[in-house]
Amino acid sequence: MNFNEYQKKALKTALFPKKYRTIYPAIGLGNESGEVLGKIKKWLRGDDGNGPMSKERKLTLRDELGDVLWYLAVLARDLGLSLDEIAKLNIAKLKLRKEKGTLKGDGDKR
Repeated sequence: MNFNEYQKKALKTALFPKKYRTIYPAIGLGNESGEVLGKIKKWLRGDDGNGPMSKERKLTLRDELGDVLWYLAVLARDLGLSLDEIAKLNIAKLKLRKEKGTLKGDGDKR
């Protein structure tokens, strides 16, 4: 499945009032991203012991990352953007930064 196919299928389940377009998925994206971070924090704290991340935690993270992707797909639609377009432009930007030796800097315009 490519990004545009995913986005099209994800949008079939975007059931919230139109008046909350953009803001609803933006808040959801932040919330789900926070859940991913929380699960990684608990791993760092040692909930899986001191070794590698458990299979169960990885599977839980997979599910949370799916939720992040869903909100990203909906937010992109609300902004009139496709996930394919976002992905292609992001890779082009990163390739250029690598070529210029600016992958490790900060600021949006490197």
